[in-house]
Amino acid sequence: MSEQGNSGLDPRIAARLKRDAAGLFPAVAQQYDTGEVLMVGWMDDEALHRTLTTGRCTYWSRSRKEYWVKGDTSGHVQWVKSVALDCDGDTVLVKVDQVGAACHTGDRTCFDADVLLPPQAD
Repeated sequence: MSEQGNSGLDPRIAARLKRDAAGLFPAVAQQYDTGEVLMVGWMDDEALHRTLTTGRCTYWSRSRKEYWVKGDTSGHVQWVKSVALDCDGDTVLVKVDQVGAACHTGDRTCFDADVLLPPQAD
């Protein structure tokens, strides 16, 4: 994982980010045209820099301790359409065009399998 300030990330963007103790912040991936929330991953400055410059989502794997580009092994690519920083500077919203499943389980989203409260009828 890159040291804060040692990535290619624009210093003006880096200065606005609030990171956890490990230098990470959550990245919410959302389908750009439907608004469907696909997954949540973790980024550091370098992962965000790579996401902004390559047009593909790059995340930091907390378990493997390495960068991973969504779709490199599965073919389920996330093509970046836009990236926004939330009002607190501690989360990014990445609007993507998701090819195939977003979840490693093969589900369309990481939120398909374990619904705690189903949508209520009006």
